[in-house]
Amino acid sequence: MFELKKIVSAFLMPLPALLIIGFLGLALIMFTSRRKFGCLVVLLSLTGILLISIQPISNRLLLPLERQYSAFLPVNEPIDYVMVLGHAHVVDSSIPPTSELSPTALTRLAEGIRILRMYPNAKLILSGYGRHSETSHARMMAKVALALGVSKPNIVLLETAKDTWEEARLATAYVQDSNLVLVTSASHMPRAMNEFTQAGLKPYPAPTNYIASKHLLNGWERYLPDSQYLAQTELYWHETLGSHWRELQDWAVDVSNLEFAEPEEPELNAVEVGSEDELETLEVNETETNEIEEVEIELNSDSSQP
Repeated sequence: MFELKKIVSAFLMPLPALLIIGFLGLALIMFTSRRKFGCLVVLLSLTGILLISIQPISNRLLLPLERQYSAFLPVNEPIDYVMVLGHAHVVDSSIPPTSELSPTALTRLAEGIRILRMYPNAKLILSGYGRHSETSHARMMAKVALALGVSKPNIVLLETAKDTWEEARLATAYVQDSNLVLVTSASHMPRAMNEFTQAGLKPYPAPTNYIASKHLLNGWERYLPDSQYLAQTELYWHETLGSHWRELQDWAVDVSNLEFAEPEEPELNAVEVGSEDELETLEVNETETNEIEEVEIELNSDSSQP
């Protein structure tokens, strides 16, 4: 179901959808007698791509979404956990760990570490599964966090969460009634807060990775198509699709009572990182408790060797 959602949503994004429309227009021109209509379809496709690639359009769409929550400021209550939601990564030992994370993931992690510095007794929760990699995204972020000075005992990994819905349910099972700061991209924060609230948590929002600017470029420059503005439009549409998908699931549960409409509760597998220095050499021993399956980390005796 998760992979099907990813495939369908990919074809519903603005650029792929407009390209499909353009190729349909070319097919009409090349293989049918409706050439004028085909030219109109191609023109529609190109015009659409142009419009979603200029700053005035992308800013008007993304800016209101990003500014729903303001930047995190210290609160008067103790904070127990700072949770950074995952994004994407690659595994490549030939590049620095910071380059293995996507720019979005790195920005989220940096903000999480900044907030963690305000609350020395808090723990840093990192989430995200591996998808096409044997190394989970949470573990890749932990690798960078260690390199940036976060102590290993202060890191908790949620390595099975595939999307925001699962991240919220896993966090609820682990955090329970503790105070939580939620770190994610500003454009993703409204949807993330909705999921975490529905899961039973009341996190403090800490949006980061603001992309849309309040200040437009001067004169004609703002109307030049640019890939960064296309990416902003696609980001807005991605979040819009995610919100509508969740609303559709809620409607199906409430109205139709469909068994397949609500995803299954994910099983919590929280990794509390140990106190040694090297993350790559961890050996995992699983022990079950009543509510959580905690994983104790032990280090090989020779792990300190280069």
